[in-house]
Amino acid sequence: MPYSPKPSDALERLLRYVQVDTQSDPHNDAETPSTACQFDLANLLADELRGLGLVDATVGEHAYVTATLPASEGAEGLPALGLIAHMDTAPDAPATGVKPHIVHYEGGALVAGVVGGETVETTPEQCPDLAGLVGQDIVVTDGTTLLGADDKAGVAEVMALLARLVANPGLAHPALRVAFVPDEEIGHGAALLDLDAFGAEWAYTVDGEALGEFNYECFSASQATVTATGVMVHPGSAKDVMVNAITVLREFDDLLPAAERPEHTEGYDGFFHPIEVSGTAGKASVTYIVRDFDAGKFARREEELREAAEFLNRRHGAGTVSVEVREQYRNMAEHLRGLDFLRDNAFAAMEACGMDARAVPVRGGTDGAQLTLRGLPCPNLPTGGYCFHGVHEFIPVSSLEAMVDVLEDLVARFAVPQR
Repeated sequence: MPYSPKPSDALERLLRYVQVDTQSDPHNDAETPSTACQFDLANLLADELRGLGLVDATVGEHAYVTATLPASEGAEGLPALGLIAHMDTAPDAPATGVKPHIVHYEGGALVAGVVGGETVETTPEQCPDLAGLVGQDIVVTDGTTLLGADDKAGVAEVMALLARLVANPGLAHPALRVAFVPDEEIGHGAALLDLDAFGAEWAYTVDGEALGEFNYECFSASQATVTATGVMVHPGSAKDVMVNAITVLREFDDLLPAAERPEHTEGYDGFFHPIEVSGTAGKASVTYIVRDFDAGKFARREEELREAAEFLNRRHGAGTVSVEVREQYRNMAEHLRGLDFLRDNAFAAMEACGMDARAVPVRGGTDGAQLTLRGLPCPNLPTGGYCFHGVHEFIPVSSLEAMVDVLEDLVARFAVPQR
């Protein structure tokens, strides 16, 4: 018999939360949060947490929202469990004036809206999982903005869980430490969370995609800025003298393996990905993100960047090309060994709610990767959403409801000693 989710207020919460602009700014490294608007949702969530009776709900100076739901009777002495989701939305698509609406999907293309006379739609070829969603109600945008289910669906699901636990004090759970954080989309989300004050022994982020997917492996990641400094003379007398910085950067990019780009990779494949170019013929720079699951291959990729720079400096002159590499996060699997109960409990909770639980490597990063590296073991749970970071983003209503049930089952499994 198909699983039928319990009612919750997750949908109502999501529809409200996505209309609060919280887009982060990848160009602002000086402040956290990178955009002041993230405080708008932070303050709203803190007020709602207090309304549920979580008396220690606070908004910190960097827009971190934290709160505690005390343990249920009989679980008071057990370690606290953390639940974490991020409030910001991606800078990859417009995020102001989000207008969510619900489509009853009957097959074919999922239409979000019409923009400038063009239909914004997601086809089954683009998202094969649509074939299993026929007959469901699905939350979409109007086609002009992203939806923000990444990760406001996670926020809504955690909040709906808390509301359910408060209304039903007989439901078992350890002390729950909740954090809603800013700037995850630009790699800063977990950096300033005070783990000692947070006080959780282990945690989960709720920031994944399709139901049943569990993430405990992710890329190791770095960002590299490659700068070329040219030699500029009048182009009429440039022969054998001019060094064009733009041309040098093109040569640099040609030295990297063409097949190792995001558009040609999948699964456990790593990549080099140029994401931003700026400058002139006199001086120019390109920013790459570098990713790999394997620690040795990841180190080798960083070395390839330096070797390409050395080659071009021999060709064009010392100091022509420089490479600055900044590590962003590491594969969380390196630090989750011996903690199989985190995976086993998540699998059992999802399977109890009718899902096909499976481990899927994250071809990206989560706050959990940084938190795990900092000492808080923190794999990632799904939200049920699809096509994040763009105008095609959507989430089935049933997925929102089902994930609240998963969280309820999961926290009950931590109401007994682990390991």
